[in-house]
Amino acid sequence: MKRRNFMNHVGWTGLGILWAVGSNGLLSSCNISETTDKKRLNTASLSFVQISDTHIGFHKPANEHVTETLLKAINAINSLPTPPAFVVHTGDISHLSKPAEFDLAKQILSQLKAPLFTLPGEHDTIGDRGKAYSEAFSQKDKKEGLQSWDSSGVHFVSLTNVLDFGETGKGKLGQAQLDLLAKDLAAQNRDTPLVIFSHIPLYDLYPKWGWATADSAKALSLLSRFSSVTVLNGHIHQVIQHSEGNIRFSTAASTAYPLPAPGNGEQPAPVKLPENNLLAALGFRTVEFAPGHNIQVDQHSLA
Repeated sequence: MKRRNFMNHVGWTGLGILWAVGSNGLLSSCNISETTDKKRLNTASLSFVQISDTHIGFHKPANEHVTETLLKAINAINSLPTPPAFVVHTGDISHLSKPAEFDLAKQILSQLKAPLFTLPGEHDTIGDRGKAYSEAFSQKDKKEGLQSWDSSGVHFVSLTNVLDFGETGKGKLGQAQLDLLAKDLAAQNRDTPLVIFSHIPLYDLYPKWGWATADSAKALSLLSRFSSVTVLNGHIHQVIQHSEGNIRFSTAASTAYPLPAPGNGEQPAPVKLPENNLLAALGFRTVEFAPGHNIQVDQHSLA
């Protein structure tokens, strides 16, 4: 197995952690100061941005200005010193799937300078299984909810796992999408870096609150043969990291409002924070792939 390095710099706390994958495939961490022999390469071949859970249409005390906080994120993304190759929105663009919410979101997101990819969250499919969402954001390159593309030697796959959330209370990919995923991955070399996007986590983060995907084990089995897999999702409005073998999971912050930590309360209701603390809990992330397959993930708060 080739060695892989994964650097995760937690931007809003000022902490830096280097994650290195050893020959046993397990992650170990060390301080940045201890990494003089593991310096990441200076030139990134690819960078992109993930934003999530913008909830346009939400008007409650946790954040009565979700359009403003989304605009703040967009302005920050457009001002990044390294322009991203693309921006991916990992779902819950709207709060209640209303056409007016999608129209407003589309107007705001059109201000991004980089190309935009989107996938739906369960809030984008309320009442119509995503019909209004699909009319607002083109789905022409998707089959059974799956879209894949290649960029700079990295293979990207976007999955849809929210269409049955109302009935099951969990994410679900469905056999047709899993079959397409198997066919898509069969064409990839095991050493090709993979990045997988979904709205709901692809592992059992906290099933009691619907923070899990019922048939994710089938997808993870397909991903297990690859040397480097990064799975990025939204849904839970906070950054939580997890690893299983060579698969690293990372949930994203929202640009709208925070949710409680898993199990902290009866249900995942929006958390009301003091105004100054709210912006620190909201944000987006940048991901950079450097030659040699180093990956740097930076969290950017809106504070």
